[in-house]
Amino acid sequence: MATAPSPLSVPPSHAPNLSAVPAPAPEPSNRLLIGLMLVAALVPRLLVFTVNENLYGDAVVRTELAERWLNDPHVITAYGDGAYQFGPLHMYLVGAALSVMDREVAGRAVSLLFGVLSVIPLFALTRRLFGWRAGVVGGLAFSAWGMHMQFATTAGSEAVSLFFMLATFALYAEGVDENRFAPLFQAGLMLNLACALRYDAWMYIPLLTLALCFSSEDKVAAVTRAVGFGLVCLPFPLLWMQGNELMHGDPFFPVKAVEEFHRNWVQSSAGSGAAIGWRLQQLGFWPGIALLTLSPGVALLGMWGMVKAWRARPDTRWLVAAAVVPAAYFTFRAVVLLTFVPLGRFTVTQIAVVPVFVAFGFAALVGSRGAGVRKALAGVTAVLAVAVPVAMGLYTFRAEGRLQDSMRPVSPTSTNPVAVMQVADFVKAEVASKGGAVALDDDPSYMDLQLAFFSGLPEERLARVRWDTFRKRLQEARPEVLIRFDQGTLVKDSGVKLEGRSLVLDGVAYEEQDGFSAPLHVYRRRP
Repeated sequence: MATAPSPLSVPPSHAPNLSAVPAPAPEPSNRLLIGLMLVAALVPRLLVFTVNENLYGDAVVRTELAERWLNDPHVITAYGDGAYQFGPLHMYLVGAALSVMDREVAGRAVSLLFGVLSVIPLFALTRRLFGWRAGVVGGLAFSAWGMHMQFATTAGSEAVSLFFMLATFALYAEGVDENRFAPLFQAGLMLNLACALRYDAWMYIPLLTLALCFSSEDKVAAVTRAVGFGLVCLPFPLLWMQGNELMHGDPFFPVKAVEEFHRNWVQSSAGSGAAIGWRLQQLGFWPGIALLTLSPGVALLGMWGMVKAWRARPDTRWLVAAAVVPAAYFTFRAVVLLTFVPLGRFTVTQIAVVPVFVAFGFAALVGSRGAGVRKALAGVTAVLAVAVPVAMGLYTFRAEGRLQDSMRPVSPTSTNPVAVMQVADFVKAEVASKGGAVALDDDPSYMDLQLAFFSGLPEERLARVRWDTFRKRLQEARPEVLIRFDQGTLVKDSGVKLEGRSLVLDGVAYEEQDGFSAPLHVYRRRP
């Protein structure tokens, strides 16, 4: 007699055993990934930190203004209250660093801190949109970004501002993805801080607010979020506009001052006439900077990823617009209106978006191609990402020439002209250390500002032709050393007489010293 099967017995099945299906690999710890990203960003920036010098981005002027603020701490409310064309938040940050650090290091340390930390919001943004592997790829591409290495190791505001912009993007993406207002509120606060650092951040208030209007099929919710986000972004801009209205009679006084400077700069750069060559050069400026500083592989994959994401991933269109719209706006002003001169440091926020799309662009390009093709493309991209900034940094380091000078503003290394630093070292050793004073000519390329900064002399022992206190300081400090530039305006002064190697200033005779190179000339007062 057959035995009835037990109710608990399970008959054999031809269905596949689920235990044989490998479980998906768990995502690595976020802390571990962020730690690795921080190390990858820190190591190359520490290396160039030891050799870089403040040169571009008005780094020395920003530091000197921060010193003035530290001597008289107060809330900066307007252009003429101590910030001028710069953002007041940078004065506070550098001023705080100056209270514990040397002036040649303080501003650079602030940039290094925020520059390295920027990899955190970049990773968070990329991971949310495309996954953790894309986040690692984007973080590594950012870490190898040569232009950012300079920004993160000199005292300009680009690296600091970029941190707050990337934080804005990461929080904004979180709010849109999770349909929550709290992250959008935090993104608005971050954007306020970015606006307090650089004026180019202001355009993201209307841009990101408008993008929120299209962030949901529920139009009421989308518009409500947009209105709320826009209001959160307004406190600093409104207070800053009010301060400038009270002090200068125009809420947009700083913006107009900067625009006037650029209009004059265009006229001196592009010349008269149609300026076809100049216009064509500016037309490809933004993509050209991406290719040159991110390396061709990273830039092309990232830009291809942006194109493909616009079509396949509507949820990322706001980020693509955040890169493309400002670049198009400034390009239009430079090419068509001739009211703007592009510089590499003006592209930093838009170029920083490109690494976010590198992994997506790579996947879209290689598709289902074989492992060999994928490995070859990944290998070439990685090698170029490292080799391009290394080669550019070595090529421009303490080297002078037309090509080196044109590449230096976007190179990992930033060093002053050898002739300028030679004179600065002389003044520091022979004048500043002995309590002396210097009369300093001005220079059309602003090298007098660099020389004054690195000389180690306090302001009261510098009689600068550039400032309206020149004659007053001459009488008070009685400088024993005078420095003249070939293209300076000192020789045009009615109180100056130049004959051969002798120069007389207000009746005081100076004799030129040997051992220095044009365009600088160093004179000592005759006994």
